[in-house]
Amino acid sequence: MRTSFSIPDDVVAEFDRVWQEQGLESRSRAVREAMLEYVEAHTRLEETSGTVVALLGFDYQHDEVIHELHDVQHEYQDVIQSTSHTHQGEWCLESVFCHGDVGRIRELTYRLRDFDGVGRVRVMLIPTE
Repeated sequence: MRTSFSIPDDVVAEFDRVWQEQGLESRSRAVREAMLEYVEAHTRLEETSGTVVALLGFDYQHDEVIHELHDVQHEYQDVIQSTSHTHQGEWCLESVFCHGDVGRIRELTYRLRDFDGVGRVRVMLIPTE
């Protein structure tokens, strides 16, 4: 199947550099692999049940979303144990350490992904049951 995407030129250039350095035969192959990794990560988050320990890592533009991010984090105090934050110019990197029901952590993850000023959200889950 052929399809098209709107992707910033700098992201495409970096993507092309990486897949070529890894010796893949084509951009299509690299895109398939990236899509499969995304599907696997999303499926794990969706299919896990019960109590988990989780690390959510995300980057964001500080001035655009800091107040709204704090509001969301306060809504999820029942699962957030601690956070770690570092400034990198206009961008920040935050780690949120969670423990609790995976459903609540899933909701938190999706809320964080909903912000335009958030770049990426990565999730690491460890089931405890």
